[in-house]
Amino acid sequence: MSDLLLQISTNKRARKLVTTLGLPLPMPEKLARGDGPWEERPLADRAVVVWTAADSPIGEVLASTLTEAGAEPWLVADAAALGPWKVAGEAWGRPPHVADADTVAVAPARPWALVFDATTLKTPADLRHVYDFFHPRIKSLSKSGRLLVIGRTPESASDDAQAAAFRALEGFVKSAGREIGRVGATANLLLVDPGAEDRLPPVVRFMLSVRSTYVSGQPLRVTKKCRATQVRAVRPLEGKVALVTGAARGIGSSIAETFAREGAQVIVLDRPDDDAPGSEVARKVGGVFLGVDVTDPGAADTIAAFVKEKYGKLDVIVHNAGITRDRTLAKLSPEWWDLTLEVNTNAVLRLTEGLEPVLGKDARLVCLSSIAGIAGNVGQTNYSASKAAIIGFVQSAAPRLARKGIAINAIAPGFIETRLTDAIPVATREVARRLCNLGQGGLPVDIAEVATFLASPGAHGISGQVLRVCGGSFVGA
Repeated sequence: MSDLLLQISTNKRARKLVTTLGLPLPMPEKLARGDGPWEERPLADRAVVVWTAADSPIGEVLASTLTEAGAEPWLVADAAALGPWKVAGEAWGRPPHVADADTVAVAPARPWALVFDATTLKTPADLRHVYDFFHPRIKSLSKSGRLLVIGRTPESASDDAQAAAFRALEGFVKSAGREIGRVGATANLLLVDPGAEDRLPPVVRFMLSVRSTYVSGQPLRVTKKCRATQVRAVRPLEGKVALVTGAARGIGSSIAETFAREGAQVIVLDRPDDDAPGSEVARKVGGVFLGVDVTDPGAADTIAAFVKEKYGKLDVIVHNAGITRDRTLAKLSPEWWDLTLEVNTNAVLRLTEGLEPVLGKDARLVCLSSIAGIAGNVGQTNYSASKAAIIGFVQSAAPRLARKGIAINAIAPGFIETRLTDAIPVATREVARRLCNLGQGGLPVDIAEVATFLASPGAHGISGQVLRVCGGSFVGA
């Protein structure tokens, strides 16, 4: 069942009527999403207002990234900070619009993005710059726009005061996301380890693009744990072999389709009983269907043998297969407890271990967790435990795999519109949709776009992390 309020919000007359009558209905904004493959210039002709300082360690990277991505930069900075922006502007034919740091009026009417470079903050007193930049501009942010703050990890701070300033950025971004979600805009935070500045470009491109439309209020760390790889702006998965489990339907099939669109050869894996829908997905994406039950003790050997014979190696694994068996703990049978942990957790660990020998250089692993694994949920002790276990696995495995150049991350979806959520009682479903910054549920493609980014070479700065794709959910925030 579709989101009725979202349908109403796209009808100008209906929306005006609701507003005129003063009805207490949250009217969600239709979100901007990507149409087709990734673009060379995802920010083409979009105005991006930037605050930065002359001594910024990311000034040059930020200037070249935004300009190359097609943005029209509006720079709020002192003259000493303009050098990299002028160079990038000359190279790409898009010179920056420049305003003095104290000037508010010089800016586009409706900027697509507001970007604040917070890497040079020294003390909490410096947070006043954050206020001074966003306060007069935040109301002008475009619908479905982006607010992005880039700082340092608190652990890299030189003293307690600087650590406090960097940690404050997360609270600011989470709160700002609550305020701008009503117009479909998002707010996120990138925390960059010293020495990892060269890993920023693909992350900034993704977070400012329409591909990240259901990611809001999230801190993401950019590190140098994994070795650098050659990044592709378009068709980032070209030539990659990807295994997607549970891919016969729902989020899994959307991931398979998006991977194929971006150049991957996709192995659509699901239970043998799902041969019909799985084969249909495989035909649609130009891939192959592999009927294997992930709980089979020999599943990893079967998959590995298939991969070696047909492809030689695997570049991406997406552990998407999962089940729910919901009951309150007092009513939950031991069989349902065991089955949920077996499918959602144990199978992931076994498959990862068994397939590690066939993983290619700089491979990527993406595991599907859930906000239930972060916040818990009534009637889901088994499911929540299984998805929290995935987070523990990802964080523990990341350092070891990074030594091989392999990145592993988890995605924690919020309320996503699928056949499973359609089965939820109407009242519960409506409440779940509204409990996030954006006031609506996400779509399977929102998970697929994030999975594509994390599976791409451009995610070489991201490992051991959990990225919530939940629209800035109020649950477990």
